[in-house]
Amino acid sequence: MNIVLDAFEAGPALRFVARALGLPFKWLGYSGDKSLPPAPRALTALGPAYIKFGQILSTRPDVVGDVLADQMRVLQDKLPPFAVELAKAEVEKELSQPVDEIFSSFSDPVAAASIAQVHKATLAQTGEEVAVKVLRPGIEKAFRKDVDAFFLAARMVELFSPGARRLRPMEVIEHFDGVVRGELDLRLESAAASEFAANTKNDQGFQLPQIKWNLSARRVMTLGWADGAPMGDNDAIDAAGHDRVELSTRVLQLFLNHALRDGYFHADMHQGNLKVAPNGDIIAYDFGIMGHIDKYTRRVYAEILFGFVQRDYRRVAKVHFEAGYVPADKDVDEFARALRAVGEPIFGMDATHISMARLLTYLFEVTERFGMETRTELILLQRTMVVVEGVARSLNPHINIWEVANPIVTNYIRKSIGPQAILNDLGKTAMVLARFGPRLPALVEGALIRQGNEFLEEASGGFWRWIVLALFSGGLIGGGLMLLLDRLT
Repeated sequence: MNIVLDAFEAGPALRFVARALGLPFKWLGYSGDKSLPPAPRALTALGPAYIKFGQILSTRPDVVGDVLADQMRVLQDKLPPFAVELAKAEVEKELSQPVDEIFSSFSDPVAAASIAQVHKATLAQTGEEVAVKVLRPGIEKAFRKDVDAFFLAARMVELFSPGARRLRPMEVIEHFDGVVRGELDLRLESAAASEFAANTKNDQGFQLPQIKWNLSARRVMTLGWADGAPMGDNDAIDAAGHDRVELSTRVLQLFLNHALRDGYFHADMHQGNLKVAPNGDIIAYDFGIMGHIDKYTRRVYAEILFGFVQRDYRRVAKVHFEAGYVPADKDVDEFARALRAVGEPIFGMDATHISMARLLTYLFEVTERFGMETRTELILLQRTMVVVEGVARSLNPHINIWEVANPIVTNYIRKSIGPQAILNDLGKTAMVLARFGPRLPALVEGALIRQGNEFLEEASGGFWRWIVLALFSGGLIGGGLMLLLDRLT
């Protein structure tokens, strides 16, 4: 607790409250691995869901400091592994074959994270080197316990802190729970990897390992082995002769392209899930958490980024109001001025001159002042943006995110909002109408009948209901007779 309070420069009052609240529960704590530094030791002892939080902090030395971020780096892929015998037993159980028949070699764990660990193996039939990912024993129960604790905490926040209800803590935890459930089924991860590979097959300087479907199941996934320098090891990247400045630009632009162009992106892009291949390509793996955003949200997101790039803060403010991110009773001009206070101090600056901790604090104040609620559909996007920007900073501390984002966002805006985009939207609308054309009369008739029934139900009392029905029927009959007389004459 002291480490976290120090990292966030907490004041005396907050420190006193935190210690006073925590002291009675100290006996419930876990001792953890005493060979680890205090913060990663505590998060590792608490459980896999807390380790996820530590992984995010490990990408943001500008928020938590270089020392703490470096300590947290072990949470990405260097956690204590489980025995290789247990992994082999899991593989045999899931694939219904002896390990020795499938693989000619099966190594000790080469990487261990919060949910699974990875072994390097060689296929017996082809001699191809592969990575075998195996879920930790009992991980489902451990995550369920963590998530239940989060739900309890969220409920307490809602009960005792009315001002925090706009953050919708219960919905946030429900969203997290859904993400985790997907991550605990490696069949879904294999499908996500396959879809992601199809979307990005033409992306220059980016590659993904190939999934081996016949050797993958619910708790085991096999994919091609990825050789390269770890993205978190700058010395290894430099020794291999790669340009870290170019890599920092590419990793950020790749993420923006995937989010805006495809609406489907890798939502866990910390250094532990990225490598640099010998030819300089960025290799991504671990597809347990993937983000999806619809076309409308992509356009809103791009408009906001484009407005910041162009320093058009009123446009950014209007987009927030139009999308419903800010309540309609707030003042647009006042919100635009608040956004200017965010953008101007960092526009044109390299990352070394920006205090992300202070910026995030101010942004939280702005969201509170204007009554902005948490948007659960944007949680993964916002989280990943923070992580990817942290990865880019680790490669190039002087990166300017606006300059890097400008060509990607400008290109997307030109394609998605210009005249060509309008024609495309009209064409898609026409195709939908054509597809539902034969059903349209019945759909319209059904809607009118339901509306008429609701109208009659709202009429109070039997007497008035009959009066309304008589008037309605009389109007129809009268109108029909008048139409008939008009045609006869």
